[in-house]
Amino acid sequence: MKSLITGGAGFIGSHLAEYLLAQGHEVAVIDDLSTGRLENIAHLLDHPRFHLAIETITNEVVMDRLASDCDLIYHLAAAVGVKLIVQAPVHTIETNIMGTAAVFRAANRYRRPVVLASTSEIYGKSERVPFAEDDDRVLGPTTRSRWCYAASKAVDEFLALAYAKEYGLPVVIVRLFNTIGPRQTGRYGMVVPRFVAQALAGEPLTVYGDGTQTRCFADVRDIVRGMVALAECPQARGQVFNLGSDREISIADLARLVIDITGSRSKIVYIPYEQAYEAGFEDMPRRVPDVSKVKAWIGWEATIPLEESIRAIVASMKP
Repeated sequence: MKSLITGGAGFIGSHLAEYLLAQGHEVAVIDDLSTGRLENIAHLLDHPRFHLAIETITNEVVMDRLASDCDLIYHLAAAVGVKLIVQAPVHTIETNIMGTAAVFRAANRYRRPVVLASTSEIYGKSERVPFAEDDDRVLGPTTRSRWCYAASKAVDEFLALAYAKEYGLPVVIVRLFNTIGPRQTGRYGMVVPRFVAQALAGEPLTVYGDGTQTRCFADVRDIVRGMVALAECPQARGQVFNLGSDREISIADLARLVIDITGSRSKIVYIPYEQAYEAGFEDMPRRVPDVSKVKAWIGWEATIPLEESIRAIVASMKP
């Protein structure tokens, strides 16, 4: 099978490419390298079953050619990271909505199944935890750019399901919760690589807010395994699935865990959200997935402990 990965030079996309190649697939990647990095896939460039196009997914001529020459599309290209979303809301909205529209037009032209990578941000600041796929969504006001990412990804999901309903296009939506592993950058606010880099440098670990907010972190190896399993499950088409770990940890405890694993003498400092992002920034106190649906449908669950994931990140970041 030949798979096309949009955003394939990104953190998750590069791991997905590796996994598919190891499974014997042919893999094509399109990435404009705006947030993805060539170094993420440098070790794959000479692989006989790997192909790269450095281009934006809104280039419909290129997307048409790539879609016509594949069997399945994993659509991961998106604006990512809270810092980028706050700093570049126009880029976020245009990339997520217009880019996804271009991908689905090309996919539908050649009847190519699509796995759409969505996000736990969809749930917004809902207080109903754990989040289930059919739960109501609670978002903040449009005057807070924080919420433009969740809104744009919701439009992506609506578009995917509309193509499935109106044209019968095979679509699976995966809502990814916090995913971590080697190659993830802290550049756009991703907390674990930022903590690890600070700990290795002996710098203070900067916790935004009071640190009591909790998240669940899944290893990227578990996540790509789940994505591929859903892609290969015909019954999953037209459905939405949470993918993530359900082990909850506070950000303050996460900082302490990173310090312990790295053996660092770093201290923890707390920075107000307004200083880290923008005035009026809103965050959700908990983000925990209900993974009972994906477990029931394909038997998937996150299996790699958080400690092991952090150790892998530390090893990848050490000089």
